[in-house]
Amino acid sequence: MPVWLREHSWRQTGSAVYLSLPVRGVRVTPANIFCTDQYLKVSIPPFLFEAILYAPIDETNSTAKIGNGIIFFTLCKKEEAMWDSLTIENDNKEKLQYLRENAVLKAHEKAKEETEAKKVTKQEHKKYALEATMKLEEAERKRIEDLKEKERQKVTKELELWKKKQEDAEKHKRVQEGGELHQDVEQLKERKKEKVNKTRILNEGTSETRLKPTKGHGSYSMFSENLKEEQLPAPRSTATIKINFTSRVFPTALRESRVAEEEEWLHKQAEARRVINADLSDLEDLEEQEKNPDWLKDKGNKMFATGNYLAAVNAYNLAVRLNNKLPLLYLNRAACHLKLRNLHKAIEDSSKALELLTPPVPDNENARVKAYVRRGTAFCQLELYTEGLQDYEAALKIDPKNRTIEKDAEKIRHLIQGT
Repeated sequence: MPVWLREHSWRQTGSAVYLSLPVRGVRVTPANIFCTDQYLKVSIPPFLFEAILYAPIDETNSTAKIGNGIIFFTLCKKEEAMWDSLTIENDNKEKLQYLRENAVLKAHEKAKEETEAKKVTKQEHKKYALEATMKLEEAERKRIEDLKEKERQKVTKELELWKKKQEDAEKHKRVQEGGELHQDVEQLKERKKEKVNKTRILNEGTSETRLKPTKGHGSYSMFSENLKEEQLPAPRSTATIKINFTSRVFPTALRESRVAEEEEWLHKQAEARRVINADLSDLEDLEEQEKNPDWLKDKGNKMFATGNYLAAVNAYNLAVRLNNKLPLLYLNRAACHLKLRNLHKAIEDSSKALELLTPPVPDNENARVKAYVRRGTAFCQLELYTEGLQDYEAALKIDPKNRTIEKDAEKIRHLIQGT
């Protein structure tokens, strides 16, 4: 049976009621107080105080202060008036029971309405966050498209300028070749004219001393061959000589290269491209930016920041398919799996990240600490406290000044000792 608290004092003004309730020797929390517009209850087992108020109050603006073994209520009246008493003076238990049940029912309905309002507000916030994310992605996509268009225009202008320079060079070359050809023809004419003049001089000097013709033949001169007009060959046509060099993948000269090592490297690269092309044959419909692992990593980080862990995991999965040598992809995906309670997958991704973060150097200390902590957290949530403690201690070896990791490791030690 409850012990009723009968001792209390109250006073009033036209707009408020001030009630003082002694509760010495017990610990009171706000959860022990229940108040509606006409019903006030304080339940601190085994003590109980209950009052059906004389007139309705504004429970929203009313307050209760707890301190020094006293609960001090300030009850704001809905209508300004002076009460005859604090509670309704009525011996009808059925009416009092009805008022009590009605007050509790109203409180339940009000709590339900507040829950629905919070749910609607949460959905609106979620919708706003989704719209904001979509706007950011659209702006980023537009920015990238603008950059592509600018680069395309720039390359087009450079190509047109290069073509124009090539055409001007060809015209200059043709003009120069035409001038040289004209000069060669003039030189040939001058030579021909000089030879004709020499021949004429020789004919005039030997016309008086001719040989007698031999028997059976017509007249013959020893200068007959030289007197014939010399036939000059036509100038040679111009042409371009093409020189072909042995194709080389590496910029070094063949005499300075290591052929065996280069061929092995080329074979590995070709094999890697073949494997990637085979694995990504179903990703041909993706846009160019969606085939960039760094872009996908940034997208996954944004999704994680908004609490959309499944979308973040999908982004990291695609990035891993494109490049499975980036440790941060596995590290971030492990964080998503921890949020989704996929503990075994979180352990696998953390282990893979640690495998890729070798050799241990100062630049990857932060990433290795995160990997150990996330794997240790997953072990502890699987109640494998010994393995989890080993990972936390490994993280402390890397970052001994981290107080948060030190406190978590101490908690795990207490759990192991308690079991």
